[in-house]
Amino acid sequence: MAWLAREPEKRSDPELLMPGAKSVVVVLLNYFTDHGHSSDVGKVSRYAWGEDYHDVLSEKLIGLLNQIKAIEPSVKGKICIDTAPFMDKAWAARAGLGWIGKSSNLITRELGSWVFIGALVLDIELDYDLPNSEDHCGTCTACIDACPTQAIVEPYVVDARRCISYATIELRDETLPDEIASNLKGWIYGCDICQDVCPWNRFEQTTAESRFEPRHGETTLDIERLRTMDHDEYVERFRRSPIKRTKLTGLKRNAAALAAAEVS
Repeated sequence: MAWLAREPEKRSDPELLMPGAKSVVVVLLNYFTDHGHSSDVGKVSRYAWGEDYHDVLSEKLIGLLNQIKAIEPSVKGKICIDTAPFMDKAWAARAGLGWIGKSSNLITRELGSWVFIGALVLDIELDYDLPNSEDHCGTCTACIDACPTQAIVEPYVVDARRCISYATIELRDETLPDEIASNLKGWIYGCDICQDVCPWNRFEQTTAESRFEPRHGETTLDIERLRTMDHDEYVERFRRSPIKRTKLTGLKRNAAALAAAEVS
């Protein structure tokens, strides 16, 4: 993920991201919906079942910023949702919303890890609390033990080159690496294994945001349909979906890898 290496100074200093920045307000949005996968092949990561979270969370943060401006019209703010050079997990932990677990996911005591992170960078001082971001992973290694590609190379460290989520979403190679393709475990877009096994996700609660319900009722994708899908069908099917991130070529590549695994 070479883009992570870009603008490191902005990632560590919000004032470079927005001149005059004085405060960071971090929010979480629960996206858990109470559904399972309809098939063991073609599984989609839970975060991508519904509408694109960038759109949903951006809308909510715009509303929050407008409420702040209604109180103090001179306030300037910048919305950050994981497209800006902003260390969202680090700021969420610093704000006391949870801790970064051994899987490298942000984990909360109230909702587990099924949360999106958003932030407002503001040019005003606020009344700050004294958050507690204590690590509650303890001696648990469930996520490390369950990862089929051993991507969690040590507690709190994920090697993206071994990660199913990275490979099926971000990787632009024409074929998946052999060690990934042979261990997909049915995943075609993303992977939730480290979250599914996390004991803290026993506290999961169904979100009140209906836009995170599965689009078209689908939690898996038909790999044969994907392999024959043309661009127009792709555009229509995945409009406003996070799944468009991997592009049609990526979905076809992933489908081909799953089909080959099924044959073998």
